Amino acid sequence: MFTTENHWGVARCYAFAPRAGVKELPGFVHVVDDDASFRKAIERQLKQAGYEVASYPSALHLLVNLPAESIPSCILLDVRIPGLDGPGLQNRLNELGSMLPIIFVTGNPDIPTTVRAIKAGADDFLTKPVTSDDLFRAIEQALAHHRTLRDLKEKLDTVRARIGRLTPREREVFELVIRGDHNKQIARALGCTERTVKAHRHNVMEKMQVKSLAELVSIAERIGIRA
Repeated sequence: MFTTENHWGVARCYAFAPRAGVKELPGFVHVVDDDASFRKAIERQLKQAGYEVASYPSALHLLVNLPAESIPSCILLDVRIPGLDGPGLQNRLNELGSMLPIIFVTGNPDIPTTVRAIKAGADDFLTKPVTSDDLFRAIEQALAHHRTLRDLKEKLDTVRARIGRLTPREREVFELVIRGDHNKQIARALGCTERTVKAHRHNVMEKMQVKSLAELVSIAERIGIRA
């Protein structure tokens, strides 16, 4: 436990009890808090646990140095910070398409703020003083969440890239095939022969790297193309 005072002279205590057998996970934690003493203490604690850490005194500092998402990461964010507050930063990051999970940490919790943050996608909401058990558990879960989101995005990007390699006619065949149309129906719709449709259909399956209609439909649904 260590204690510091804010500019009103009110003591603020932060608990970081030693955690036995903490599992070191590779990852990056971005700490956004206007309290320099808190940032320094938590940065030291996180680095000792094996995490990469960057700290920011305001939301603006993080936005002008927007974190990369190339490695598992999360944001440890205070609710009440000068300028753009924590929930405001959360909204801005959502608008920018950031996938970084957010863990809110506050010394002044209130139910409406907590509910809004969770509804907006926050991974967790912790109250100061924060025990190391609660802190590291939340961080580990957030990093695992980010890995899952990154893996899913990579898969979707791969599928979109494959669709992008289809010719205009192959794309038409693709959309009719996932709709459930037979070759004869597709040939009639496109004004070509069934033989031509079969050739296009074969190309579609090869380029999309699938072996069945079910796989093709599943991939289409995954990226929002409905039959």
